[in-house]
Amino acid sequence: MNDSTPTAPDAADLGGPAAPAGAAQAVPEADRSRPEVTPEDLEVLHEQLGRPARGVVGIAARCVCGRPLVVHTAPRLPDGTPFPTTYYLTSPGAVAGASSLEANGVMKEMSERLTHDEELAAAYARAHEHYLAAREALGHVEEIAGISAGGMPVRVKCLHVLVGHALAAGPGVNPLGDEALVMISGAWRADRCTC
Repeated sequence: MNDSTPTAPDAADLGGPAAPAGAAQAVPEADRSRPEVTPEDLEVLHEQLGRPARGVVGIAARCVCGRPLVVHTAPRLPDGTPFPTTYYLTSPGAVAGASSLEANGVMKEMSERLTHDEELAAAYARAHEHYLAAREALGHVEEIAGISAGGMPVRVKCLHVLVGHALAAGPGVNPLGDEALVMISGAWRADRCTC
């Protein structure tokens, strides 16, 4: 993890002002200090998802109030299905923020930047490797070996995955997840409870 803060692209977004060109904003951090899963967490996850959570091995990030934001999920679900999404975003506010960005074309813009910005592409490739290592630490699943999630390492396919990864890993690991967190910070922040 490094201490660099991403530069927010111009995204007069979800009620917050767009960052001026070249301005950096701090990435709001989530609580990553309590990874254990409690029965209460499973109840909250069921409420958040509208169904029982599957394959939960930990809580990768929590709201300041203690509720789950991101679930750490096994690479193989109990029914045997390979599951590449190691960090599953569950917070309704964060999910809504990521959905709004997707609906407004942010994934396409980010994917385009990856083709022209070598430094960003290299940082995103490192995020992919981080994601793979975190999943592999839970167990090897051949069917998804080498496949991370969210389009990493060459495109952006799901901002929910990138936001979940950024919240779970902390600032400086997933540059596009960090950017998305800054973009939605006018409506939702990990360091402010909206549960």
